[in-house]
Amino acid sequence: MATPIQTMDTETLRRVRTESELIHSPEAVELALDRMAAAVTERLGGSDLVLLAVMTGGMIPAVWLSTRLAFPHQLDYAHATRYVGSTRGGDLRWLARPRLPLAGRVVLVVDDILDEGITLREMATYCRDQGASEVLTAVLVRKQHDRAVGGVEADFVGLQVPDRYVFGCGMDFHEYFRELTSIYALPAEMEDGI
Repeated sequence: MATPIQTMDTETLRRVRTESELIHSPEAVELALDRMAAAVTERLGGSDLVLLAVMTGGMIPAVWLSTRLAFPHQLDYAHATRYVGSTRGGDLRWLARPRLPLAGRVVLVVDDILDEGITLREMATYCRDQGASEVLTAVLVRKQHDRAVGGVEADFVGLQVPDRYVFGCGMDFHEYFRELTSIYALPAEMEDGI
């Protein structure tokens, strides 16, 4: 059974939004996406690419990246999550698998953040198991720490963020603030208290 997502009161959301620290401006995000798109186009421009957004957080970065790619490609999604509306990750749960056939295709898995790498690793493994000829990964942000499982790294990384709870640009705070075009870090005292 799915864990119910709780709504938050407007005062708490106001506090989170006004007391969080700006980590990357919209301009920095735009430049990072431009760099990523140029690198993806250079490396994969001649391929029959499936751009696979990891829902829900990877939806926004995947669309932003897709609009910058200078070659035809298909866009699909898969939904696997470890967070289910909380600020702490748990076990990976599959909610939807890709609908496009991946066999013989180049797949670029796009997610919002590389934290511990569990979701990204499982998505890449799934694509390989489906017969993808090549699987690469892209994340808008990589969290700076050494806890990634098995040394998981992304092939394309837009920005680095500190080892804090971050939101905006697809990343959420209890399912809120994904739409923000900047990246913010939650104050440490709020991480466990909200």
